[in-house]
Amino acid sequence: MRSMTILAAAIAMSPLAALAADNAITLYGGYRSTGGFTDVDTGQSIDVKASGSIAASFDFAVDASRQVQFFVSHRGSKFEVGAPPGSAAATLNGRSISVTYLHIGGTNFFGGPIGRGPYVAGGFGATQFSPGPSGYSSEWRPSMSLGLGYQLPLAANVALRFEARAYFTLVNSEGGLFCSGGCMVTIKGDTFTQGEALIGLSMHF
Repeated sequence: MRSMTILAAAIAMSPLAALAADNAITLYGGYRSTGGFTDVDTGQSIDVKASGSIAASFDFAVDASRQVQFFVSHRGSKFEVGAPPGSAAATLNGRSISVTYLHIGGTNFFGGPIGRGPYVAGGFGATQFSPGPSGYSSEWRPSMSLGLGYQLPLAANVALRFEARAYFTLVNSEGGLFCSGGCMVTIKGDTFTQGEALIGLSMHF
């Protein structure tokens, strides 16, 4: 029994146990900027309006300053088209579309230990575009993100995160994007870029 107690105490004081307290779940609210596509027939810009977003991250410590991160960010928005009323492209104006990012990456607290001060974040994964209008289908495209943030401890296991993140999605479509049949507008795009400002509540365990 005594040897087991000594072993448990040694594990509790080990670097692995210390790192376990630097695992975290963070829930964010944010605001994401406009991103855009193009109407193949007219060259008219077809934008995704700026709007509020929600996100979550799951961070697992790998050493004293770095974490592996699983990150998801979702935004429901609307198409914004400046085409003249009555044109085919104008039928998309105000119609719904959601954009979701799923990334695997990490964080690096370059100003100190995990959970305190400035950090950089980033990841690779996929973007899901889900248009609401009938005749248009969801699409998945490869993407990456880069971010800069600051974490402010509030209590032993609770902190605030302030983060700005940029997203880059490789669309690489010359036409027919989202079109599963019955599309009135043919959409194309090379890259889809957005920026996002986030405020999150981080809970460490």
